Amino acid sequence: MAIAKAERLMNLALCLLGTRRPLSKRELRDSIEAYVETFRSGNGAADDSFNRMFERDKDDLRELGLVIETVESLDGEIGYLARRDSNRLPPITLDAEEAAALGLAAKVWQQARLAGAASGALQKLRAAGLPEDVDPYEPHGALEPRIPVHEAAFEPLMLACRDRRPVMFDYRKATAAHPEPRHVEPWALECWRGHWYLAGFDRDRGAERVFRLSRITGRVRSRGASFTAPVPDVVTVRETVASWAGENADRSALIRLRTDAGYPLRAKATAVRELGDGWDELEIPYGHGLDAWLVEFGPDVVVLDPAELRADVVDRLRAVAKG
Repeated sequence: MAIAKAERLMNLALCLLGTRRPLSKRELRDSIEAYVETFRSGNGAADDSFNRMFERDKDDLRELGLVIETVESLDGEIGYLARRDSNRLPPITLDAEEAAALGLAAKVWQQARLAGAASGALQKLRAAGLPEDVDPYEPHGALEPRIPVHEAAFEPLMLACRDRRPVMFDYRKATAAHPEPRHVEPWALECWRGHWYLAGFDRDRGAERVFRLSRITGRVRSRGASFTAPVPDVVTVRETVASWAGENADRSALIRLRTDAGYPLRAKATAVRELGDGWDELEIPYGHGLDAWLVEFGPDVVVLDPAELRADVVDRLRAVAKG
């Protein structure tokens, strides 16, 4: 049925684009094979069914971006056409940086099982004037940036953000041994330091929350309801996660880190000192959420100072061990 509808819409679009004068519903009905086969009888019921189908098809084409004009003739008959000049995009020019960004975005969709849509979008850009010598997939430097999308929750959450649909999923916190159900109104997805995060309104807690997709277990379920909280104009997922990880900290923490381990911590370090015996001493920014981040490195990290950070890390490790 989906294929039949797509073929019917394509034929309708070709008729509207190929005519030099407005075509009436009757002319379109007699010209498009799908309409002819479906509505062979000319009784009133068939006419009503055709009118409803035609209006739906016309609305679907307009939602796809086709500009359809409605023209009334001198005798009052309504006709339709899609002028080519109204449905032609201007030439698209991309510099190297823009093409690289486009290629990176397309690779994200490829990894998210949306390769067909990404390929189709690039083909449309080619048809609209993207130069053949500009390859959005081609690397533009010695280091090619990549955004991993391995989490199964990415695609359903991306679609839920787009469609403004509440979702429900099981989420395991860094300090918890077992996941808990969450009811969320999803706002936006963003990648930060190689991990994807979802920002949204947590209905159970009545406040904005950020969730790491790798901690979502099981299937993301959609809920047939509307949002109850307003969506902010700007959703700052990156800034929220950065503050939780201590990026905006005004204090410092002293830790021991095994040699050749914890490279994200080394990248944040303001000072590094070799201790020998396979350990280094690092000074890193200390802010809210640093304890949860340090726990992820397990036995490779030992907190030396301050005492409250050490106690928080120990408490989190004990909670995981008890689970």
